[in-house]
Amino acid sequence: MTSPFKPSPGRRGGGGDLESGKIDDSDSDTFSIPAKNASVERLQQWRKAALVLNASRRFRYTLDLKKEKEAQEMRKKIRSHAHALLAANRFIDMGRDQEGEKTVASATPAGDFGIGPEQLVVMSKDHNVASLKQYGGAPGLADLLKTNTEKGISGDDEDLLNRKNVFGSNTYPRKKGKGFLRFLWDACHDLTLIILMVAAVASLALGIKTEGIKEGWYDGGSIAFAVILVIVVTAVSDFKQSLQFQNLNDEKRNIHLEVIRGGRRVEVSIYDLVVGDVIPLNIGNQVPADGVLIAGHSLALDESSMTGESKIVNKDANKDPFLMSGCKVADGNGVMLVTGVGVNTEWGLLMASISEDNGEETPLQVRLNGVATFIGSIGLFVAACVLVILLVRYFTGNTKDVGGGPQFVKGKTKVGHVVDDVIKVITVAVTIVVVAVPEGLPLAVTLTLAYSMRKMMADKALVRRLSACETMGSATTICSDKTGTLTLNQMTVVESYAGGKKSDTQQLPATITSLCVEGIAQNTTGSIYVPEGGGDLEFSGSPTEKAILGWGVKLGMNFETARSQSTILHAFPFSSEKKRGGVAVKTADGEVRIHWKGASEIVLACCRSYIDEDGNVAPMTEDKAQYFKDGIEEMAGRTLRCVALAFRTYEPEKVPTGDELSDWVLPEDDLILLAIVGIKDPCRPGVKDSVQLCQNAGVKVRMVTGDNVQTARAIALECGILTSDADASEPNLIEGKSFRALTDAGRDKISERISVMGRSSPNDKLLLVQSLRRRGHVVAVTGDGTNDAPALHEADIGLAMGIAGTEVAKESSDIIILDDNFASVVKVVRWGRSVYANIQKFIQFQLTVNVAALVINVVAAISSGDVPLTAVQLLWVNLIMDTLGALALATEPPTDHLMGRPPVGRKEPLITNIMWRNLLIQAIYQVSVLLVLNFRGISILGLQHEVPAHATRVKNTLIFNAFVLCQAFNEFNARKPDEKNIFKGVIRNRLFMGIIVITLVLQVIIVEFLGKFASTTKLNWKQWLICVVIGVISWPLAFVGKFIPVPKTPLSSKLSVLKFWGKKKSSGEGSL
Repeated sequence: MTSPFKPSPGRRGGGGDLESGKIDDSDSDTFSIPAKNASVERLQQWRKAALVLNASRRFRYTLDLKKEKEAQEMRKKIRSHAHALLAANRFIDMGRDQEGEKTVASATPAGDFGIGPEQLVVMSKDHNVASLKQYGGAPGLADLLKTNTEKGISGDDEDLLNRKNVFGSNTYPRKKGKGFLRFLWDACHDLTLIILMVAAVASLALGIKTEGIKEGWYDGGSIAFAVILVIVVTAVSDFKQSLQFQNLNDEKRNIHLEVIRGGRRVEVSIYDLVVGDVIPLNIGNQVPADGVLIAGHSLALDESSMTGESKIVNKDANKDPFLMSGCKVADGNGVMLVTGVGVNTEWGLLMASISEDNGEETPLQVRLNGVATFIGSIGLFVAACVLVILLVRYFTGNTKDVGGGPQFVKGKTKVGHVVDDVIKVITVAVTIVVVAVPEGLPLAVTLTLAYSMRKMMADKALVRRLSACETMGSATTICSDKTGTLTLNQMTVVESYAGGKKSDTQQLPATITSLCVEGIAQNTTGSIYVPEGGGDLEFSGSPTEKAILGWGVKLGMNFETARSQSTILHAFPFSSEKKRGGVAVKTADGEVRIHWKGASEIVLACCRSYIDEDGNVAPMTEDKAQYFKDGIEEMAGRTLRCVALAFRTYEPEKVPTGDELSDWVLPEDDLILLAIVGIKDPCRPGVKDSVQLCQNAGVKVRMVTGDNVQTARAIALECGILTSDADASEPNLIEGKSFRALTDAGRDKISERISVMGRSSPNDKLLLVQSLRRRGHVVAVTGDGTNDAPALHEADIGLAMGIAGTEVAKESSDIIILDDNFASVVKVVRWGRSVYANIQKFIQFQLTVNVAALVINVVAAISSGDVPLTAVQLLWVNLIMDTLGALALATEPPTDHLMGRPPVGRKEPLITNIMWRNLLIQAIYQVSVLLVLNFRGISILGLQHEVPAHATRVKNTLIFNAFVLCQAFNEFNARKPDEKNIFKGVIRNRLFMGIIVITLVLQVIIVEFLGKFASTTKLNWKQWLICVVIGVISWPLAFVGKFIPVPKTPLSSKLSVLKFWGKKKSSGEGSL
């Protein structure tokens, strides 16, 4: 089934759906930043334009530009230090070479070890080859550290503890995160809350002076208490969020890697490494500690993280054996001995100096700052109007007291009373600002992201970059790897062609068997561990390596014996570009053989002969080559991955020696075919359903694999990426080299139609990503290899594999899929859409409160000179609206309903037409009912015969109570802005229900028991019933309102006010 969403997503017109809309490609909006790599100028621009009441809180989770600059300066210093050390080391080495100086201080024992940490640190930092040679090279150093270069340390708890005590652990001191008191202090910086506290203190002093301490402290004390409550609740909420981010950051830093302990390869945390550990290194790995190279083949490191230079440095066990922590393996492989960990490394010092997380703003967060600024500006204007109107009415004698007389009479009213009344007016106006400026709106993004990131961890997705959560909701296409993502990555050799024919995988001619065993054992980055007490063999390496090693064992291979019968002269590690890897070995009788292993059709093309069933070398005729090609096609058509093994002999005298050996390009012509094996890697259960779910959601899934085109085709049909054989033709199914050969225009013409790309290189994946982005797509791409890093970086969302992925790939990614499962990628899409939907729910809820509270107070102030909602009551409403509302609505889990819509437009209006309809219906209803109560409430409630002061207090209490209950009931409406059943799944959301219950209980307490503080009075059961009915009516009203159609064109596109205002702000207005 194809997706129902045919137009190019980047050009899709907005529908009436909550998550549909129009993408605006304009970047002129002040409150718009790119999802990746935003410039400092762009970040500063929106900060200057934002209306902010509490900068320390509002900008807490944004990038601290000052700290970022300090961190860059620190990196420069440490890199300069590394440069200076290297230069000094070269100078000293030159002097030693000229003067013949060989004197080096002997090793000083430390604890149970023959050398101390100080000497190791000095040797590593100075890159002192002379010292290393003095200690006997890597083997001699291993003896001093009581380890074995092949089997590593014993790895028992006592040994590990001893090494940590002597040499330290692989951790570094981190700057402590902010404590709760710091969050409390930050919450106090809100400008309006400061004004309210000043007003509360003044009111308290005047009240006590005029009415005595027994009665006079209520007005000021109640405001002060309400402000303190807001501060405490805000601080608690922010503190809990910070703890969540801290835990996620710890998880991001916790790299897992293989070490050799007790002769077996085991996976450990980077924090558990100790001096003396032996670590295998492969392409894409991060060097996890300082150390020396024991042995390596074509090993090259990218030391840019330390030196700042992108130059690739070749490493040699004799000339340049020192490896710096934090560097990446760019090519080759090797084995290292750890000599320094933690703060005893340059990397450790660097991380200790900049370890505090520096925050990151997301595009949605910035856009919400724009919304908050716009709404806040209106609120400020309204508050200023209310302030002026109330003061004018007061001083002109139009404000009445309880008895109906003027509150202010010139020359008669005492100064103390005037000051107290003016303070009350100012307090109300400032409180309107508190409610009107949605300070919590941008922070709701942080809340929902923190919640989503924590939940995504449970769904096997580790978010490295916050904005990726949002962007994933806009993804229109996913370019997925095949192996391990769509398949299980559990590989087994099930078929083979050897001896010129299809053969039993376990019974091959003796000549072929011996040569295959030699090639399998030596041309591998994996290993086999044989438990001493017996038991199953333990295979390590990539899944393909493990499958071929397992096949070798079935052929009778003893791994250690096979490796000991020949010596590796040089190796060409497997390359995803060349799709093959080779090794040159020298046997005990002096013969040199070069073994190759790789993509079957590529290796086959290099073969000029093969070994027949009699063990003789036979020429590769056209018919025989075609026979093997047909075999490859047949196996690939059954989803088997085909790998060929071949070799050739080489004249020993032609083998380079010395420095030339490391630059030797292994010959790959005139090869002799040994075998072609078919490796089965089953599709993941449920992957077809996951692909279908994506297609229904308007997200096209494309497979980009290095495997044979026919293998890719078969897997794609099985997964549902291709729906029929008719789809399996160009350009739906294309080979990497064909796509690569096209011009940019040619690639753009067909890229949207591509479903499967086989035999692709990492560069082909990059070209596809670039082309799709030019076509307006929001691209998510998966990758695991080092060469995938450019595509992961270029894509809108880079998804690295947590199991098969290299550290280079993970560092270039935005999200790490911990279980390498495509179903987890789909869950990330759901969470991305959920983030956006939750924020929109919160916006709808908050704007309803904003509009209703502002209109009620303004109309009441203009008409009667008084406001029904007092400062304390408005602060309670603000608490419901900001903190509690965000907790309730921003933490809604994703639903399947989200995957029934097209992707979220990245620049779609945040307030959709559906939201405008919903919030205006509720706001008009609330304003109408409450204003009627404000002006006719006394007669409607039958309070004409009550004491006027009491009647007014009951009326205002009922208005306040009904207003709060309206918000509580409206939270249910906000949960499902575009669904008629607002109660669906509500019981499962315990947090939402808990917050509703807490809100209602506290409201009852405020009304019934805190009258003095909140300026309320007790209500009877009839009055409570009236309030509940007013609140409940919002439910059927919302239901009926959803039958009202809305135009497809977003309302905001018809209004130029937002853009005009944004330009005005950016041209010079400061922030509050």
